[in-house]
Amino acid sequence: MTRTIVESKSKTAIIGFDQPFCVIGERINPTGRKKLAAELEAGDFSTVERDAVAQVLAGATVLDINAGVVYNSNPNPNETEPPLMRKIVELVQGLVDVPLCIDSSVPGALEAGLEVAEGRPLLNSVTGEEERLEEILPLVKKYNIPVVAISNDDTGISEDPDVRFAVAKKIVERAADFGIPAHDIVVDPLVMPVGAMGTAGLQVFALVRRLREELGVNTTCGASNISFGLPNRHGINNAFLPMAMGAGMTSAIMNPVALPVGPKKIAEKRAEVEATGIVLPADMDDEAFCQMFGLGSTKARAGKEMEAIRAANFLTNNDPHGGEWIKFNKAPAKEGEEGRGRGGRAGGRRRRA
Repeated sequence: MTRTIVESKSKTAIIGFDQPFCVIGERINPTGRKKLAAELEAGDFSTVERDAVAQVLAGATVLDINAGVVYNSNPNPNETEPPLMRKIVELVQGLVDVPLCIDSSVPGALEAGLEVAEGRPLLNSVTGEEERLEEILPLVKKYNIPVVAISNDDTGISEDPDVRFAVAKKIVERAADFGIPAHDIVVDPLVMPVGAMGTAGLQVFALVRRLREELGVNTTCGASNISFGLPNRHGINNAFLPMAMGAGMTSAIMNPVALPVGPKKIAEKRAEVEATGIVLPADMDDEAFCQMFGLGSTKARAGKEMEAIRAANFLTNNDPHGGEWIKFNKAPAKEGEEGRGRGGRAGGRRRRA
């Protein structure tokens, strides 16, 4: 049975067909997050710290670390990204004990992260492009680590699933030439947006089965790609992940956290409710209001996708006796009891269908 071992200094995460689904938290990434990018350029790591802790509390098994900021003061990532990657890796592993995934398109940043990472991190990523294979596979061998293999090559990303499978096979074979075993390759078959390609879900499910049965490798994906451009993206993701798990997918790079509801949205909903003639209790706080009217929570908590993943783990017997499912659904901690164990985290509240 294929097992990919990822480790921190004190904790091991196993990616495998007979293991609970591995959630790789994606939030520590400035891509598309202008505020975070500006903070990092200014040397402010407060958002990184909050995101690291929140993702682990929500159930992330591994944390992806991406330092891909294009500085206004220096647009050369080969100069700016390696020291930033080193700093973030050191900071995050000082805050949480889960294994890390070192994520960059800059080889120097990958090695900078590997130099300071404790344990056995996952590397993200290698592709089928010849230049990338020659740059990254020696690094994987040198540090004896597993690597994410993305199914595109010098021709780009193919819409043909057979081509994407062939690229994955090529990477696995080239890795073997370097003495890197298949169990240390985690293939990303590339999830296309279902809004643009109606067969995107069917394609990835078929690809995952082939990768498992023919190459014997573990798999991952950028889970939110499936819902790109669509309304109610969480609803799509929430259905996609258990289906992908059923096809044999063993991990995903995703956001495990449902972000807090902001004061503007709460105020708008209060006005809407009051306009119907409903009289709210004078002492009803924002958190109670949000939960009563289905807005979510004023606190970061585990998202809908984490609920679906934990249910699927239980249904596939990768959560024996449902221990994690029961823990996840315990009532939240009372005020002042936060931090007294996973069962009392904000994400553990009961949910209504």
